[in-house]
Amino acid sequence: MLRVLQRIVEAVNQAPDFELALKTMVRQVKEALHTDSCTVYLADHEQKQFALAATDGLEITSDQPIHVPFGEGVISLAARREEPLNLANAYTHPSFLRLPQVDEERYCAMLAAPVIHQRRVLGVLAVQQESARAFTRDEEAFVVTLAAQLAVVIAHAEAKGLLRTANQSAWLHTLKGLPAAPGVSIGEAYVVKPPARLSSVTPKRTDKPEFEIRRFRSAVAHTRQELNELSERMQGQVAQETLAIFDVYHAMLDSTSLGQEVEQAINEGWRAQTALKQVVENLVNQFENLDDEYIRERASDVRDLGQRILSYLQERDRRHFSTPDQCILVAEEVTAAMLAELPHADITGIVSLRGSGNSHAAIMARSMGIPAVLGVTDIDLNDIGGQTLIVDGYNGDVFVDPPLQVENEYKQLAEEELELREKVMAARGLPVETIDGVKVDLHLNVGLNTERDWLADLDIKGVGLYRTEITFMARDRLPTEDEQVELYGQVLKQFAAGSVVMRTLDVGGDKPLPYLPIEEDNPFLGWRGIRMTLDHPEIFLVQIRAMLRASVGRDNLQILLPMITTAEEVDESARMVRQAYHEVAEEFNSDGEQRVQEPKIGVMIEVPAMIYQLHAVADKVDFFSVGTNDLTQYMLAVDRNNQRVAGLYDAYHPAVLHALKQIAERCRELNKPVSICGELAGEPGGALLLVAMGYRTLSMNSYNIDRIRWIIRHTKAADLDALLEKGLSARSPQQVRQAVTMLLEQTGLGGFVRAGG
Repeated sequence: MLRVLQRIVEAVNQAPDFELALKTMVRQVKEALHTDSCTVYLADHEQKQFALAATDGLEITSDQPIHVPFGEGVISLAARREEPLNLANAYTHPSFLRLPQVDEERYCAMLAAPVIHQRRVLGVLAVQQESARAFTRDEEAFVVTLAAQLAVVIAHAEAKGLLRTANQSAWLHTLKGLPAAPGVSIGEAYVVKPPARLSSVTPKRTDKPEFEIRRFRSAVAHTRQELNELSERMQGQVAQETLAIFDVYHAMLDSTSLGQEVEQAINEGWRAQTALKQVVENLVNQFENLDDEYIRERASDVRDLGQRILSYLQERDRRHFSTPDQCILVAEEVTAAMLAELPHADITGIVSLRGSGNSHAAIMARSMGIPAVLGVTDIDLNDIGGQTLIVDGYNGDVFVDPPLQVENEYKQLAEEELELREKVMAARGLPVETIDGVKVDLHLNVGLNTERDWLADLDIKGVGLYRTEITFMARDRLPTEDEQVELYGQVLKQFAAGSVVMRTLDVGGDKPLPYLPIEEDNPFLGWRGIRMTLDHPEIFLVQIRAMLRASVGRDNLQILLPMITTAEEVDESARMVRQAYHEVAEEFNSDGEQRVQEPKIGVMIEVPAMIYQLHAVADKVDFFSVGTNDLTQYMLAVDRNNQRVAGLYDAYHPAVLHALKQIAERCRELNKPVSICGELAGEPGGALLLVAMGYRTLSMNSYNIDRIRWIIRHTKAADLDALLEKGLSARSPQQVRQAVTMLLEQTGLGGFVRAGG
């Protein structure tokens, strides 16, 4: 049976269209089980009925569509019970429904199995036989297994809009992706393809390696010049910190691993294009195999950089774009450099087949204020060009050639969004405090470096989380102490007026260094964060020394320890910080001119065990910082990068809210400052819940600063107690979101409901 099942599934997957796939399946199932009939019914949830989609064996007496209303017939009964029905004589069953267009009274036996995808009934697969008999357990298992396989096929077809009937609304057939930049936009699809493709390079040999190396170096030089020009074009178009994205490109160009490995492959007899393809694809595979989403998204940067170098190797002409007015950029993989190439005024939305909210394209889009939906897999780039698209950057929806009423509604939403954005920007420079005087400090999460001063524009207190691992990931070796000093010094100088919380190296397990590979069955529970650095004091001490040296003459450095589980880890970390401090102090404090201050030390609360260890470490540290992303993941036992269970990952889960409230209360009892540096702080509803719990320092990405300031300034802290009580007593994250939505609507902040979605 297994081989038969595999053959049927393979035939279905290879069918050129959905209708033929269903016809192929019912025919082969009928043959495999030696039954008299096999039929597939598809659920139409809007019309509340099942539609007969394909059959082999049923005698149809009419050309009209055949439907079974929800709640009627054996088909509906199997769907409602969400389990197979094995009836020896279905005709005598009280739920049997006679359909006038179908002659099926001659069939006695029926086996009906619901087709379910992610807890949603998509249809029913039924087999029938003239003889009255119960289907065997093997036959039943076969049909149930096939129904589970069919669910994926139907879900994919539904996502592509292939199941739409004349009576169905376009609202139900949205192309789904990941919301990457908030806002809504309407425009003509404009498809852009990369200047060259590494995948199209045919491996070729050379007997002139010196010539090929010169060609490669020339292509790198031209690429560097191009990136400089693109960066200059973006001056004034995006927030200053966003321009640091191009520094990442330059860091990759400067990386000795890229150049040396390409030239080594050339010396082994490969042409420059082939050598570049081998090296870049190897790097892309390394990044894509990492579990950390932020680091994994750097694969797109590596691929984009490689293809830009390739275009110069292939001597392609520089591209000149002629975009239509008010267009939606659509590409297999939108990159930051691609966005910089295009006329900014014409791009009103972005749709990308690859990418997530952590990609540089998403960061750039948010900084430019362009709605973006990434990870939309069900678009054919050859057919989409020129069609009207609606991009909903809040919910991750993309509508293709929508009905007029849908388009008009989104136009109204776009106008409201523009008005809201103007109001939010107007609040810059105003105090961040509630209507009744509760003050909140807004800090910044950063992972990219820049020498530009943009603190004044954002009007924030400082950096709540600086991710130092980016410095280590961008190299083919550990960065030297002097290299780290230079990078850390830029950030400390840039935020001289506020505090800078630098998290120590947070790699290992889920995001190993390229030059320190780690293989683990369960990396999120493995050798990562402080566990790795304590095992490598030579790495930890050098980093702490670099931080301290970079802070000489300043008093704004704070050091944050990630992935702390035990008090002993805090003891050992603090001991090494003191050791590094005394070494640096001995070097710099003797002359009396520039002195190094002893830094404050904090612990990141992301492992649930630490919630119950706060009292044991409070006297050893100066502050706490809650990482809601990992804390949520560990509390709910959900890998947020696993699509099968990602829907269970939700920081609005009542259990997570209880944990956050407990942390806030315990820190107040211990008289220790506590902040939030996870994504929850940057959501309107999340920020309100956190303020209600007593958190007064929230750290977030730059694109959330202005709207969270506006939300807090237009909220009464006294009104938030009731919201928190509803959240804590809720049974599900959905109930929490409903409570948040109701409060925002009641206080006239309904425009942020979608923004927080």
